[in-house]
Amino acid sequence: MRTATTIEASGGDWQDTVAYVTEAEKLGLDICWVAEAWGAEAPSPLGYLAARTERMLLGSGIIQLATRTPVAIARAAITLSNISGGRFLLGLGPSGPQVVEGLHGVPFDRPLARMRETVEIVRQAVSGEKLAYAGREFTLPLPGGEARPMRLAMRAEHDLPVYLATLSPRMLRLTGRVADGWLGTSFVPEGAQAAYFDHLDAGLAEVDRKRAELDICQGAEVAFAEDEDALRAMVAGRKKELAFSLGGMGSASTNFYNDAYSRQGWADVAAAVRERWQAGDRDGAAGLVTDEMVLATTLIGTEDMVRERLRVWRAAGVTTVRFYPAGDTLDARLATLGRALDLVREIDTAPGSDFLRDVDGPGEGQADGS
Repeated sequence: MRTATTIEASGGDWQDTVAYVTEAEKLGLDICWVAEAWGAEAPSPLGYLAARTERMLLGSGIIQLATRTPVAIARAAITLSNISGGRFLLGLGPSGPQVVEGLHGVPFDRPLARMRETVEIVRQAVSGEKLAYAGREFTLPLPGGEARPMRLAMRAEHDLPVYLATLSPRMLRLTGRVADGWLGTSFVPEGAQAAYFDHLDAGLAEVDRKRAELDICQGAEVAFAEDEDALRAMVAGRKKELAFSLGGMGSASTNFYNDAYSRQGWADVAAAVRERWQAGDRDGAAGLVTDEMVLATTLIGTEDMVRERLRVWRAAGVTTVRFYPAGDTLDARLATLGRALDLVREIDTAPGSDFLRDVDGPGEGQADGS
């Protein structure tokens, strides 16, 4: 498995963040994704990090579709790819109505069509063609005026892989059809086949592709507990964070995280957590989250537990594991990350690991129960 992490340029000391990324590169990390959420944008810090790193791949994790036109996204992506020497990965996501409508004042309409058309226009721009496109969401050039098709006054000097952050079945199917990679979350290996892979595989089959052609990039917090008492405290501390994802990430009727957990066996709990959270009972919502839900979707545990969980992720088809290392200080986060990277290397070099990879390919052999 390749290894990755995600950072934001807001909510902390930027120089500490830069130090984290540069030290992570020295530790051997493969990819750093930069998130937008509802804080700092992604392209500016990515340009800064391109100048401060040498080997690491850098990705937008993710650029939100409704916040920019497809050509604005393409220009940023080509610029970042060129100035980084081809180390840029374009991650796109639809976000959700709370951010798109509440923060940007743009209707959250037809995200599936918007995603498909955006990818098609971005790839047209990357190819160097004149930009002429007639879709449901976008038409280039705008009809009825004086504009004629144009091409960008810049060329993409490198391949520009496109990753999609998707959760719903139709979006997952689109990911299989058009993307180079999938940026997933709320991932439970034991339930991933029905919740995610069936839909990804259906999209892949439509264009005669195999799972090995799609980078499965999954993320989770990683934290090491030295004993069972420490583990119990860790799990208890994560329940409110998970309750926020299930109840607060979206609106009362639209929450893609809640939907994803529901498809993986926790429909009743997820619905109850959202109801409590939306009613303002945050502690009550957190109290409904089970230990199993926390442990199944994170890489939290003793070193042996995390090692075994990484094996399960790898067997389920994860080809890039995205770490969110726990720690109250920069040194602590780097120490956690270093331990996690060592475990991935140990798993990848273990006897039989190449055999499994050659026989199954990424995602071809699923974990038991998936």
